[in-house]
Amino acid sequence: MEILDRKLLRDLGRLWAQVLAVALVMACGVMTLILALGATRSLEETRAAFYERYLFGNVFATANRAPEHLKAGLTAIEGVAAVETRIVKSLILDIEGMVEPAAALAVSLPDFGEPSVNRLYIRRGRLPEPTRPGEVAVVETFAEAHGFAPGDTFGALINGKKRQLTITGIVLSPEFIYAIGPGDMVPDQRRYGILFMSRSALEAAFDMTGAFNDVSLTVLRNADMDRIIEAVDERLDRYGGAGAHDRDDQISHAFLQAELDQLQAMAGVIPPIFLFISAFLVNMILSRLIALEREQIGLLKAVGFSSLHVAWHYAKLVIVICAIGLVIGGIAGSWVGGALTRLYGEFFSFPFLVFAHSADLFFIAGAVTVAAALAGAASAIRSVVVLPPAVAMRPPAPARYHTLGIGLGALHSVFSQLTTMALRHLWRRPVRTGLTTLGTSFSVGLLVTALFSFDSIDYMIDQIFFQTAREDAAVTFAGDRHPDALRALADIEGVMRAEPFRQTPVTLTNRHVELRMVIEGLPRQTQLSRVLDVDAEPIVLPSSGLLLSERVADKLGLRVGDAVEVDFLSRENLTVSVPVAAVVQSYVGLTGYMNIAALDRLMREGARVSGARIKIDPDRLDDVYDAVKQTPGIASIALLRLSREQFRATIEQNVVISIVVYSVLAVIITFGVIYNSARIQLSERARELASLRVFGFTRAEVSSVLLVELGVVVALAQPLGWLIGYGFAWSVARGFESDLFRIPLVVDQATFATASLVVIAAGLFSALIVRRRIDRFDLIEVLKTRE
Repeated sequence: MEILDRKLLRDLGRLWAQVLAVALVMACGVMTLILALGATRSLEETRAAFYERYLFGNVFATANRAPEHLKAGLTAIEGVAAVETRIVKSLILDIEGMVEPAAALAVSLPDFGEPSVNRLYIRRGRLPEPTRPGEVAVVETFAEAHGFAPGDTFGALINGKKRQLTITGIVLSPEFIYAIGPGDMVPDQRRYGILFMSRSALEAAFDMTGAFNDVSLTVLRNADMDRIIEAVDERLDRYGGAGAHDRDDQISHAFLQAELDQLQAMAGVIPPIFLFISAFLVNMILSRLIALEREQIGLLKAVGFSSLHVAWHYAKLVIVICAIGLVIGGIAGSWVGGALTRLYGEFFSFPFLVFAHSADLFFIAGAVTVAAALAGAASAIRSVVVLPPAVAMRPPAPARYHTLGIGLGALHSVFSQLTTMALRHLWRRPVRTGLTTLGTSFSVGLLVTALFSFDSIDYMIDQIFFQTAREDAAVTFAGDRHPDALRALADIEGVMRAEPFRQTPVTLTNRHVELRMVIEGLPRQTQLSRVLDVDAEPIVLPSSGLLLSERVADKLGLRVGDAVEVDFLSRENLTVSVPVAAVVQSYVGLTGYMNIAALDRLMREGARVSGARIKIDPDRLDDVYDAVKQTPGIASIALLRLSREQFRATIEQNVVISIVVYSVLAVIITFGVIYNSARIQLSERARELASLRVFGFTRAEVSSVLLVELGVVVALAQPLGWLIGYGFAWSVARGFESDLFRIPLVVDQATFATASLVVIAAGLFSALIVRRRIDRFDLIEVLKTRE
């Protein structure tokens, strides 16, 4: 077999450019597979380790004010491992050098010992001591945003009293891996933080001695989660319990899980594209190589090599190409996967990272790649096996051609002779032409998939921040208040308009489907926070009935006119049936709206407001900020301009990275397909093209035959690529759809044009490389080649 191995090395040396082009396409598939699955595994292992070591809770619940003696009853629930009762309150912060007010969530820590649930990772310093009520520990993201270190101080409005707090430690919590403030769409570490204070300090500040308003539980393995949640609700209902839930509805965990789901979706969509294209390219190269070496194959069989030995020789060529692709893709995938994991580690606030180079991941990538390539080469290798030596020694029978279906004179009247030659060659090999066009169209499709994100995000920002939320700030009170609180807020100098809202947690039930969410009550003709229908037109809220977002209506199987059962979680034993008045548009969360007066009637508590959306005089912003910092009863304030800027900056950073990656992948696909197609055509038609040079045609005219063929393929790939790209964009939009957010499917014409220009440029570059080879033809050597 040494003879065939030496031949294999010579073939690799002679075909190095084509081999490298195919290997790069394979490497892209391997890279995306290792990148997506590797990053997913790393995040899952990091999350699991952090959760396990620091006892992240399994069940979470809140109440208005529950007595501490309930802890014993919660601990006695079958399947519960540990219970941690806490005091959790929202604060307004006054930080030196920061004009606008910041918000924070203050969470109590046991006065002695560590929490039994949701323990803290201490990065620097220590935890606050119970004998020093002004001490706090802050999460690392908030500290880094302000440059805080242990010993620094800042002001806080705690239950109406201005206090100066001293930082004793910088910590991380498994409960707040992703800390997002009220009214924000992405984390803003500068304006929202998590503070940890001693239990006795918060008890004294909020008059909560012997009581709690928040509880977290861990459960035993294989415990009945539904039964535990039901038992927790039974014990907290009379104390204003808002409904217990598991990790799936815990904000930090839900956002992290959504990101993991997107990575897994990428692993299922992108690698198959590259594997399909690499299989096609391998088939092209191997088929042409076997056709050129037909006589050699006959000689090898004649001197004693079996058909299987010769077939294995060509299979090894495929395996070597795969090995090159695996090495390149494995290195790139590990490097990019590690970088992506570190990026996620910073974005999601992990104290450590677990990034393992799993051997089975490389084995899976290798097995899938080799299997796809051998599948593509199967028909070519089969032709080696069935080819008898005597037949192989003779030239192949001439191809049987048919008419084009139109007279050649019609083509000649429109195109030159050389152009007609190019078009005829494409027509007579429809399968190859179609597959080459399809491969190129995938490049266009990938770029459309990446670029459409800008269109969708711009549309999303317009709908959310300009058409729906038109206020300057959203103020949330510390609990529901009498409407007098709205009037007091409206009286602040600089506030031009104030519109109330009321939010209450509910469980909606339709037949056997339940959904936990929040219903928001708004004025009938709200101007600052408009509700849009599915056609993006503003709606006047009806005097009765419930307006549900498309996502909620789909999950519950509801249509306009249907009745839905509404269980108000903040009111014990209050369940009513409400008709669905309309289905509305919403891209964030699970939303439902009602006329605020109708909501007040249903809850039977009289008029209440949870907060207000306000319009601020631009010249009086500082005055309003100062007033908010001094006003008791305000739990948080969301500033829409800053939220919009933070949302755009965060999303665009991720989109730019995606576009760079997808553009590189698209260029590699285009180069691999166009270059290999051109080289195959050049090897097949070298004698024909050389003859044209002998007949007197110039280099440019001879090159035009090949360039026209490539140009037609690239041109045909554009509309097909747009269609494929739109399909990919649809699948991405659907894949990103979750209960947290949804991406609208918007693809502008400029996106299609940009994708096409990039692919055309890559195709032109590939064609010019082949053009140089035509210009360097050795006419005598080529013409001596036997057909």
